[in-house]
Amino acid sequence: NGEEVDVVPAISATAAAVEEAFPAAGVSWPEAHTDAEQMAKLGIALHEQAGLECARIPFDLTAEAEAFGCKVDLGDMENTPTLKSHGDGDPEDLEVPDDFVNQGRLPVILEAIEILKNEYPEVPVVVGMAGPFTLTGHLLGVEDLVKMLKTDSFIVEDAVDVALEAQIELVEAFNDSGVDVICVADPTSSPELLDPNDFNEFALPALEDLSAEMEMESIIHICGNSKPILEGMLDCGFSGASVEEAVDMEEAQELREQIGADTVMVGNISTSQTLFSKPTDEVKAEVKAALEKGTNVLAPSCGIAPKSPLANIQAFVEARNEYYGI
Repeated sequence: NGEEVDVVPAISATAAAVEEAFPAAGVSWPEAHTDAEQMAKLGIALHEQAGLECARIPFDLTAEAEAFGCKVDLGDMENTPTLKSHGDGDPEDLEVPDDFVNQGRLPVILEAIEILKNEYPEVPVVVGMAGPFTLTGHLLGVEDLVKMLKTDSFIVEDAVDVALEAQIELVEAFNDSGVDVICVADPTSSPELLDPNDFNEFALPALEDLSAEMEMESIIHICGNSKPILEGMLDCGFSGASVEEAVDMEEAQELREQIGADTVMVGNISTSQTLFSKPTDEVKAEVKAALEKGTNVLAPSCGIAPKSPLANIQAFVEARNEYYGI
């Protein structure tokens, strides 16, 4: 919330579940995607086993698309849920399902928040959701969505509006749940997929509208090298902007100061390389470098790969502690 801190918090804004934590938590996939008790236990597991200063649920970005009627493969112990189909019918006929927040796995997520708030009242709970443009890609198909930007942009605008309408309903339910932070992950808005000009025209306005409905702290996360759109991320109403390691944290802080943004920087320890496969001493070195460069909230750069060693998540927190001498 922009206040001065003595110690930068160490959290995961993005999905955080590693297989090595499953046995002690007493959970398994895919059950933890559909059972609120297991979701809550897995969500708190890296707080209990590695010292992360939050609980984080759910573990994928498909729940809202599933609530629209898209088919989802819930995966197994090694794979997170994936979309198997997009929305049926004409994109121009897309509309929000009745009683949206009670469809699919959305009630499970809301129940898991309630469990976590009741059983771990001192631990901030971070809930993830897809960004409006990403949800639109789930409903229309990402390739079709990108093509439509060139040929039928008005259909894209209407579809994003429908996705936004649904997500505002979900945010209202999150507001009532007492969750501490919403992290909106919008990977389809990455400059590696979407031209920054199209981001400004089609994705950014919906993010602004969505953030305006949030009554708690909030984080926008966009994958890849988000530097070309970072000013928009810092200026669209979220409390924090989460970036990958492709964005230099010192440069991000310079831009933040230049435009006078209240939004703080979140990140950006590599998940695909450092946390996934490097030895703990290299994890610690990268953490201390990120703190030196001025990250406001220490966090992985993206979702933590399930095969990441638990020891690396523990080293992530230990390095923060060593940096501050605690």
